[in-house]
Amino acid sequence: MPSYIEPRILKGFRDSLPGKELRKRRLIRSIEDTFQMFGFAPIDTPALEYADILLGKGGGETDAQVYRFYDHGNREVALRYDLTVPFARFMATYWRELELPFKRYHIGKVWRGENTQRGRYREFMQCDFDIVGTDTMSADLEIILLIRECFKQLGIDKITVEINHRRIFTRLFEKLGCQDRSVEILRLVDKLGKIGRKKVEGGLSELVDGGQTGSILDFIEGAESNRATITKMERAAGGHHEDTKRLSEIVSVLEDEDILNVRVNPSITRGLDYYTGLVYETSLDDVPEIGSVCSGGRYNDLASLYTKQTLPGVGASVGLDRLIAALDENFPPGGQSSLTQVIVLMLDCTLVGHYHHIASAFRRAGLRSEVYHQQKKLGSQFQFAEKKGIPIGIICGEDEFSHGTVNVKNLHTRESFDNLPLNDAVAKAAEILRSFQ
Repeated sequence: MPSYIEPRILKGFRDSLPGKELRKRRLIRSIEDTFQMFGFAPIDTPALEYADILLGKGGGETDAQVYRFYDHGNREVALRYDLTVPFARFMATYWRELELPFKRYHIGKVWRGENTQRGRYREFMQCDFDIVGTDTMSADLEIILLIRECFKQLGIDKITVEINHRRIFTRLFEKLGCQDRSVEILRLVDKLGKIGRKKVEGGLSELVDGGQTGSILDFIEGAESNRATITKMERAAGGHHEDTKRLSEIVSVLEDEDILNVRVNPSITRGLDYYTGLVYETSLDDVPEIGSVCSGGRYNDLASLYTKQTLPGVGASVGLDRLIAALDENFPPGGQSSLTQVIVLMLDCTLVGHYHHIASAFRRAGLRSEVYHQQKKLGSQFQFAEKKGIPIGIICGEDEFSHGTVNVKNLHTRESFDNLPLNDAVAKAAEILRSFQ
């Protein structure tokens, strides 16, 4: 009796069937095209880094989620938990070879050993885009405009970008005299939307005294408008400063041009320690419960962990898996969709070479084609094509072969176009496909 290994997958990891994988790749292509429209160039970094490169850059909570181990050379290594920290190491290594400011994008998998939930896994894809080498309002604004354009190109118009500035919060801590607890406070406040005000208040009371707790809770409450919220934050933090000026300028541009729905939210701080300035979180108005699907901010000091060269940066990341979960909520992908447009059916296994010749002719015309590899009843082959969503079938039996023709069948309407020379069949297939657009 053979002994089989039970097929199973680690918690928080997933396989991807063709229907979902095709959809994911279409989303990636759209996002990648949008990045390039804005002048961003692709890079890649290793999945594994030395552990000391990654640890201590995201914060204690993140460090606890890092997958790390000793390799065969007894070196302590870790799987990247985001694409930003490896990018900082990348910039410290190659900044002399790059034109600054440098605009990059990076689409790849990352790993975090965190609790799983809908749209959040332990292995997931990030789509990062950053501008490094300049600290300007223009660069900060472009990241937001690129966020808007990415979703617009995906057919998603109703988004909200929540924005804040970490430095304003830092000034509040300095004024209150609790800057030594700032890291813990920021992480706690950032969870306001998840755990609620009462739990945040309880957590604050364990970190600071009652007066400080009240001031912080009042600070993270927004006002009736973005401008009123900024004025309130400015007053609480000690007055006008470059941080509130930057925040006001960006909000004014976005509001005056009516570019997107932007909301100043003082409780948005981002959980990672390396953010130093503006921070962003993006949600879909139609699926707010899924949480942020694109987040990021300014990190002016991250590269200084690896080099003395000043390399201020700003960027954001599209959480692709969470975005797909949100889209599936409203637009389920259905069954196994196919890239194939034309399938050549097999009526006679002695004509295998000819069938591949036919498929090649369709491919030369730019139509994605495949050959059915077994001689079965036509009904079974039609059923296979329909399940895969292939719209056109090509039929060539002994008679068609002897006359140098094929039959084209529209598998959606069941209409047939018989005894067509191959060139005419290619043209007819292209015409049918255009009618579907």
